Amino acid sequence: MRTVLDVRTVAAGFLGALAVLAALAWLVGVEALVASLATARPDVVVAVVGAAVVWVTAWALALRTVLRALAAPIPLRRAVAVYTGALFANNVTPFGQAGGEPVSALLISEAADTEYETALASIASADAVNLVPSVALALVGVVFLWLGDLGRELLWATAAVIGLAAALPTLAYLAWSNRRRLAAVVGAAVTPIARAIGGRVPRLEAPSRTAVEARVDGFVRALEVVAADRRTLLAAVGYSALGWFAQAVALWLALYSVGVAAPVAVVLVAVPLGAVAGVTPLPGGLGGVEATLVAVLVPLAGVSAASAAAAVAIHRVAIYWLPTLVGGGVASALGAGRLRRLDV
Repeated sequence: MRTVLDVRTVAAGFLGALAVLAALAWLVGVEALVASLATARPDVVVAVVGAAVVWVTAWALALRTVLRALAAPIPLRRAVAVYTGALFANNVTPFGQAGGEPVSALLISEAADTEYETALASIASADAVNLVPSVALALVGVVFLWLGDLGRELLWATAAVIGLAAALPTLAYLAWSNRRRLAAVVGAAVTPIARAIGGRVPRLEAPSRTAVEARVDGFVRALEVVAADRRTLLAAVGYSALGWFAQAVALWLALYSVGVAAPVAVVLVAVPLGAVAGVTPLPGGLGGVEATLVAVLVPLAGVSAASAAAAVAIHRVAIYWLPTLVGGGVASALGAGRLRRLDV
């Protein structure tokens, strides 16, 4: 685990994120932000955490559904635990899910006792499935905003949602249509990296190009199994949609806790747009997500920057910090189990 999560990279990422958060707090006004946080109702904040638990559980169920299709079933409690560990990996590595998926696959392969490429295919499939409901949720929100004459307040958000709705299916289709060609390119690119790591890390052997290509091919085959199972895809999309809705509810409740009754359409748009900021070169999008959410909420919800920032802070404690802390413990436990077996 330590070879995958470079401590210096993670530390640099968090320093950058803290700088962004500090700048955001300065722009909003630290005293006004603290004053808004002081008005938060504790009972509603607890409800925000409850909505976050529903979100994690729903997405864990989506992952569990995919794993079952790949003949690697795991109990629900373990699925929730391992998905929390995957969230930890996403939240401490740059570029969010893109950077955390290799570590997440290690955790899943450990928990489900399956091959690494199968685990990687499962988390990649689950993450891909999550894109569909997010775009649909944002489109619904945009429609209601325009019907209520609020859409004109944030034309760039509308353009971003429509752009995502057009670009994501196109890119997905092109990637899937050329998956075998992409697999060959990835295999050729990964081989020298894998051999270099294998030659330097104790207890690891440098893999041959044939072995690397076989694993890449196994990953593609696992993706094909999931793609061919419509029942699995529909169930996973349903769980994913529930998770996205729970995130939106958590943001609405966070706003309500500081005295803001925002239109539901606002949070339906804000949450997916905030998630897009998760691909920034910051750990889990920390800083970028907060700034995006505040930028969306101020004009659309008609609130002050301090109130928006306070609500976002509460929301992110439940959605980012709590899963990161709990998931760190899960990742450490699974990593310790792997190390014990290596020592045998």
